[in-house]
Amino acid sequence: MTHSGLTGIRRVSVRGPSMTPTLRDGDIVLARFRARVRAGDIVLVRWASRPGQLSVKRAARQDGDGWFVLGDNEFGSTDSRDLGPAEVLAVIRWRLWPRPQRLPAARP
Repeated sequence: MTHSGLTGIRRVSVRGPSMTPTLRDGDIVLARFRARVRAGDIVLVRWASRPGQLSVKRAARQDGDGWFVLGDNEFGSTDSRDLGPAEVLAVIRWRLWPRPQRLPAARP
């Protein structure tokens, strides 16, 4: 998948503990591609060093051409503290399952 080819809205399954307590392993969320990113948004990202891996994190701040992103669970997350800035592919604002709800952005 290339960034330029991703458009629209897609379902994404959350894997791992990095976004606990906001999101948990197995949650299904909606990812909106090419949406405007703001600090505090939950986002779908990839890193240049791991191009085949997509991750769900929280956008902290713009960093050059990418974003510095963090997991909500600082003790269970591999994020920009380890891998540097990430490319944001989509913004996540809704959880579909198991408890459908709008996901509020955190204050930066």
